Amino acid sequence: MSLGVRAQLALADLRGRSFTPALDPPVQQTPPKRGPWTPGLRRTQPGLSKSCRGAFRSPRPSPKSGQADGASDNSVHLDIEKLKEKRDVLDKEISQLISEGYSVDELEDHISQLHEYNDIKDVGQMLLGKLAMIQGVTTKELYPEFGLDVND
Repeated sequence: MSLGVRAQLALADLRGRSFTPALDPPVQQTPPKRGPWTPGLRRTQPGLSKSCRGAFRSPRPSPKSGQADGASDNSVHLDIEKLKEKRDVLDKEISQLISEGYSVDELEDHISQLHEYNDIKDVGQMLLGKLAMIQGVTTKELYPEFGLDVND
């Protein structure tokens, strides 16, 4: 029972009346009428309107009509084998990193520090951009002023 129905039941009970929730479906309202058509104003670009109105095309290729189910099963098995091989390669790389002395905690800490560095760098770029706007120059022109390399 929804909260709204419970509130109405409680309110009806306080007033000494009974309340029966309506079981009829809600009445459909007519959609609002559109305003006058304004030439030249479109919601989509002219080139896109034809493709937007076309039939739906799935991004997943459909099986060829001459292709048997066995062929698609075969491709699924090949995909599974490729994924297993990739998993094995990744497991070997993980084992190698662990044998070289790296730990998962150390790597997670390193990744966390990289995220923090990128956030700080983004703020610095934003500040340089605002300063460049104020001075009427490009951000690139401000780099030497602060001892920064353009490739940083």
